[in-house]
Amino acid sequence: MKKLIAGWMAALCLAGGAFANVGGMQWDKFPTERMTDLSSLQNGAKLFVNYCLNCHGASFARYNRMRDLGLTDDQIKGNLMFAADKVGETMKVVLDPKQGKAWFGAAPPDLSVIARSRAGQGTGADYLYTYLRSYYRDDTTATGWNNLAFPSVAMPHALWELQGQQRAVFEEVADAHDPEKKVHRFKGFEQITPGKLTQAEYNQSVADLVAFLQWMGEPAQGQRVRLGVWVLIFLAVFTLFAWRLNAAYWKDVK
Repeated sequence: MKKLIAGWMAALCLAGGAFANVGGMQWDKFPTERMTDLSSLQNGAKLFVNYCLNCHGASFARYNRMRDLGLTDDQIKGNLMFAADKVGETMKVVLDPKQGKAWFGAAPPDLSVIARSRAGQGTGADYLYTYLRSYYRDDTTATGWNNLAFPSVAMPHALWELQGQQRAVFEEVADAHDPEKKVHRFKGFEQITPGKLTQAEYNQSVADLVAFLQWMGEPAQGQRVRLGVWVLIFLAVFTLFAWRLNAAYWKDVK
């Protein structure tokens, strides 16, 4: 029940368009090396099914595709399947979309390609990595949470038990365009209560989750990149041979 409630709250967030670039803050760089680390992707899968799949489906992804992450069918069934009976099924959502629409005004969006659909000053992975680490307590909002990457976001912090609670510290400074006008500038975060993870551990967990979301949007991307390297090498060698062959054909032509 606790996970389901957390999932409902997460649905409220995405229904309100949380995954959009409206904050204007500089995005942090997603650690791309997580994409080639199977243990990171496996941990991301665990976080996804525990904190996201309660409300958000992944209708274009199947459980058995996680075999590519080094998981067996038994491991998938025993640890990652809570809303399906067969590993060949798509990753269904626990929350009924009709109920989600009735309760929150909109059905929680599908997350199959969420990392590929968000881009702006960086990649979609950069945005998600920044967004999930930018929550802070704000008593002026309905949920008690706010987000630097998405000010006045509707979604509460679904991962707050892992990160703990923090507040944003702002300072009042003169506007660069109008010195007589004062604006609030973000200074930093201040921890209120600790979470289950340290800050470094939480950052790593978020990176794992985002890596899985990125992988889920295109499971074959690693193979595609590796194949692309060999194709470029082949074309380079072929170009060299073609150039020398062309020179041999035309050497006697004046």
